Amino acid sequence: MAQMNLTLPAMGEGIIEATIIKWLVREGDELQEDDPVVEVATDKVDTEIPSPVKGRLISIVAREDSVVKIGETLAFIETDTDSFKGRKEKVEKEVEKIRGIIEADRKEKKDIKDTGGAMRSRTPSGKFISPLVRSIVAGENISYSELDKLEGTGMDGRITKDDVLKYIEDITKEKGSAGKASPEQKPEEKIQSGIIAEGDEIIEMDRVRKLIAEHMVLSKKTSPHVSSFIDADVTRLVNWRNNIKDKFLASEGQKLTFTPLFIDAAAKALYDFPMVNISVEGTKIIKKKNINIGMATALPDGNLIVPVIKNANEKSITGLAKAVNDLAGRARNNQLKPDETRGGTFTLTNFGTYNNLSGTPIINQPQAAILGTGAIRKVPAVIETPDGDMIAIRHIMILSLSYDHRVIDGALAGKFLNRLKEILENYSPDL
Repeated sequence: MAQMNLTLPAMGEGIIEATIIKWLVREGDELQEDDPVVEVATDKVDTEIPSPVKGRLISIVAREDSVVKIGETLAFIETDTDSFKGRKEKVEKEVEKIRGIIEADRKEKKDIKDTGGAMRSRTPSGKFISPLVRSIVAGENISYSELDKLEGTGMDGRITKDDVLKYIEDITKEKGSAGKASPEQKPEEKIQSGIIAEGDEIIEMDRVRKLIAEHMVLSKKTSPHVSSFIDADVTRLVNWRNNIKDKFLASEGQKLTFTPLFIDAAAKALYDFPMVNISVEGTKIIKKKNINIGMATALPDGNLIVPVIKNANEKSITGLAKAVNDLAGRARNNQLKPDETRGGTFTLTNFGTYNNLSGTPIINQPQAAILGTGAIRKVPAVIETPDGDMIAIRHIMILSLSYDHRVIDGALAGKFLNRLKEILENYSPDL
């Protein structure tokens, strides 16, 4: 018999750690190769780690709610020698790859700047804070200097979720004894004080909603948001899509929604105006080589996730339709891989899905701009003809662009929107 370590594998560019959400097996359980063993979370994506070999789980090292880095041991698996030898070379290559990632991470000197404190991963004295603890701290408005005074009960003095919750409970009791928020307050007194009203329902944010809230607050603190608007006559696009959608479904086996058409147009406009396809790092502007467009996707639980279509400008309409349908479907079923939400350079959110005319979306950091597409409506409009101006029924939609005014001025934003309008109004997949 042999023993091997089940480690946290490399999970995509920029991912260096994950939170253990739930063990799907117990110590002593028999495992088959590729059986899901543990569920982990990285940022907004939950994913399952499979067993690399057939064997028996003999010991769990990383407990639920703990945070582990890439390459760290999660558990030990006992396996027969032949099976182990058959996997040894593959495992050694993976470990070597992980070591390289860890070494590169150790050499990285740049840390996340303090933009309100919500996203820092360490306290002033250097104590590591997991994403789970950071989300609780942000929600409770606890300062990092307060957090620094806590004695962590986790491994190597790590501050755990339980440490923070106990601290919150203690300060609540202290405030109560001082008459500021007394636990002995009668329900009617709480109602009168304006905390809650009779019949109100208190709903605790789930983990994903806390992360979304944290990310949105960070974005507004980081970027001075400005929004510009333009309307587009998309009658030609609508007619083309209506004429081809049934044939497209029959030939390609894919539904042709408006989303891949909008992504196609946005990719073309970004190619023409590459200074919108950027990010900011300190005083440096990073002009992106690839055009990777994220599409905001609503989940059944009411949360939001943004899967990314890589190199969108290189894909055909068929390729974009397949990518949109695949990513959206797997997002709603919690089957996205962590790397599929990374690397976006620009984001599109479709307000029109819910019949909204327009909106001012928040930039998805560290990107510099986000496009909102409104509902397509039939409206009377003035059109120019050889015989003069006429009023006709046209399909009109509003496009909104929120952008980081540190690096994108109104002139550039206006030119980009106008180019996008031209592409949509004269839409052709071969354009």
